[in-house]
Amino acid sequence: MRVALLAGGTGGAKLGAGMQEEIGSELTVIANTGDDIEALGVHVSPDPDLATYWLSGEIDEERGWGIRDDTFTGFERLKQLGAPSWFGLSDRDLAACLYRRQFLADGGTPTAAQAQIARGLGVRAKVLPMSDSPVRTKVLTAAGRRGLQEYLILDGGQPDVLGVELEGIEAAEPTREVLEALRYAEAIVIGPSNPVISIGPILAMPGMREAIAASPAPVVAVSPYVAGAVVKGPTDRFMAGLGRPSTAAGVASLYAGLIEAMVVDEGDPESPPAEIPTLAAPTLMVGAGGRARVARIVLDYAATLAA
Repeated sequence: MRVALLAGGTGGAKLGAGMQEEIGSELTVIANTGDDIEALGVHVSPDPDLATYWLSGEIDEERGWGIRDDTFTGFERLKQLGAPSWFGLSDRDLAACLYRRQFLADGGTPTAAQAQIARGLGVRAKVLPMSDSPVRTKVLTAAGRRGLQEYLILDGGQPDVLGVELEGIEAAEPTREVLEALRYAEAIVIGPSNPVISIGPILAMPGMREAIAASPAPVVAVSPYVAGAVVKGPTDRFMAGLGRPSTAAGVASLYAGLIEAMVVDEGDPESPPAEIPTLAAPTLMVGAGGRARVARIVLDYAATLAA
């Protein structure tokens, strides 16, 4: 089964790792780039890199981000020399970002750069940035307008969210590779990532919803709520900022008119969305076995819908 997986942070990337174990190179991960930032003299693309590290098996699973057993020697020296210290990169992560910066400076695209990074790390699936045009997510709080990384790192994701703006979204468009992945997919899955800041920018690109709707593949979302709570991250604050309930039904409302079904956690105490079919199943992904189990549940459900 050829699958296009829309993903942002940890939940979607973990599901991608499980799907790669099941279908290998038939998987294409379409990753959010609204988190991208220029820092320490390099172009950092957190979500595409996070997906790549989960797929390569290098991820620090305990933290859910970064590279396992990596060091921060380069970053510590940069701090000593006077570089800003609030946004850190470990050595191997910094190497990928240095490679991307030079690749782009030589005239390459973010899509081609990410493809080479994934190939270099032995990833079987494809990892596609959602666009080659820059999009930057801005968070509106009582203290003012903040870049997403500033909000997450400097503010600790704590201030109430009053709104979200996507700078550059009007000029962005899905790449040819993204459109082809959607066109030829046999299933399109919206991963259990933050629906506002991880999936939201992907779906907000002009032409993206239309491309998904035009695909004959079933579109299935996976709820990020496990037993009524998110496993990681400030999803609840962003849902509240958009005036949506922090439930699977609230997430489904953001995908209204796009998804045909949803996988929800069997331990979720809230009622599932009533407008679409749902499958209740255990969705907590613990270890490689847990990721593969949830991936198989989602793939089997998508296959049933396709049939």
